[in-house]
Amino acid sequence: MIIHHLQEKNSILNKFISEIRDVKVQKDSLRFRRNIERIGEVLGYELSKSLKYSNVSIETPLGIKEEQLSNKDVVLCSILRAGLPLHQGLLNYFDDAENAFISAYRHHPNNDAEFEIVVEYFAAPSLENKTLLLADPMLATGQSLVSVYEAIKKQRTVNEIHIVAVIGSEEGIEYLKDKFPENTHLWIAAVDPVLNSKGYIVPGLGDAGDLAFGPKL
Repeated sequence: MIIHHLQEKNSILNKFISEIRDVKVQKDSLRFRRNIERIGEVLGYELSKSLKYSNVSIETPLGIKEEQLSNKDVVLCSILRAGLPLHQGLLNYFDDAENAFISAYRHHPNNDAEFEIVVEYFAAPSLENKTLLLADPMLATGQSLVSVYEAIKKQRTVNEIHIVAVIGSEEGIEYLKDKFPENTHLWIAAVDPVLNSKGYIVPGLGDAGDLAFGPKL
């Protein structure tokens, strides 16, 4: 796996990440969603540099200009529901991309810290010969992304994968490395050191889905 950790270099991205972490700013769910969206835009811009480009002739009112445009068909796939603001940020830049959505949640069968990932819904176009951007804001244990990838593989042929995440744990990233193809790219804004006993990222930011859309039952 090829890892691109954006916060290794200081940029305006730091401001957006600090605000989604800040318990005072988090109270504004609109701003939380917008910051996740802006982080998605930054991640999408950096990711775009790795795509393949070819010459295209553009006709202007005064002549012809050769431009380098991506020759890859992109499909954006987000994990519901927390991935929706991140999906929108990516879609702002990859505005001609096809879209896919998949659901995944933690099921606690014994009402304790142990859980399994349940994947119930998947809607997507063909992925063959396309570039799949798999978006999930929080890469905690990594089990959700692996379960989603296994579910996608059962229904679609996947050739090229870019995982897009806002905050991840070192443990979760290590877990992904031998579960995805070697040429998979991980684009991540920030990496935190540990998980707590419930499998949440520390210091992290809490539950991204709840912060964006309100608490669930």
